[in-house]
Amino acid sequence: MKAMQIITSDKGPRLILAELPTPEVGSGEILVHVRATGVTPAEFFWYPTTHTKSGTTRMGAVPGHEFSAVIVAIGKDVEDFEVGDEVYGMNDWFADGATADYCVTLPRHIARKPKTLSHEAAASVPIGALTSWQGLIDRAKLAPGERVLVHGGAGAVGLYAVQLAHNGGAHVITTVSGHDIDFVKRLGANEAIDYKACRFEKQIRDVDVVFDTVGGETLGRSWGVLKQGGRMITIASDSEGPADQRAKDAFSIVEPNQKQLVEVAKQLDAGHLRAFVKATVGLNEAWAAYSGVVKDEGRNGKIVITLEAEIPD
Repeated sequence: MKAMQIITSDKGPRLILAELPTPEVGSGEILVHVRATGVTPAEFFWYPTTHTKSGTTRMGAVPGHEFSAVIVAIGKDVEDFEVGDEVYGMNDWFADGATADYCVTLPRHIARKPKTLSHEAAASVPIGALTSWQGLIDRAKLAPGERVLVHGGAGAVGLYAVQLAHNGGAHVITTVSGHDIDFVKRLGANEAIDYKACRFEKQIRDVDVVFDTVGGETLGRSWGVLKQGGRMITIASDSEGPADQRAKDAFSIVEPNQKQLVEVAKQLDAGHLRAFVKATVGLNEAWAAYSGVVKDEGRNGKIVITLEAEIPD
């Protein structure tokens, strides 16, 4: 099968197109034929890309940990799924991803694809939607009527945070570029602040929850806008190991979750959530997608890599 692998050299990580054996499905596993996979450029620099769970060096990782696909083989003891099912989901970061013809996954990491979405649109959903769900609903326990500040509300994660917070009855404030203000208001934001035009901490105060997708100085300035007892959630990777214990405690990393994927699919099919694809490219353009040179015509959402629709004999 064709697959993209991450190779690290003195000049940094790069992608190569490789011919790899088609994975064999083991007990409790599912083999899928990938139709589309979402692009997360920061993945190149994350620990699981270059290390195994035991801490040893990992070489040739396949990126793209969110996908939409068709099941082609099922291992022993797998229930609730059948060959031919269209599914979407995300793999554990230490597992190989889906920028390949085939990918092995686990039943608890996938759910049936939203019926109203194409494979390309479905592949753009899992990481952004689950990150927002787990940060806002599971960790922050966001309640109706609370005020939430979402940093980067027009981004691939932030756009789901804005929608989920709005759907949950919160008062949603978000920071975005000026040209994205109308976009996030259509998603349900009550207030949108152009972060290039003014400092958000001069405009708002006493928010119940901050959901930060930016990190750095933005995160540092956000503590002052929280009300007493307010909750901070950050997904910025520079918060994973900082000296500030508050940032460590606030850091949240997404995990696969079938139950949440099922609920997200229901909301997408009902029109309560919307998915957005910034651009689509083929497997031969994967490096361009990860390096940020793909033309997106100013659209919001994720870049998605599409693969051949035909399942080889």
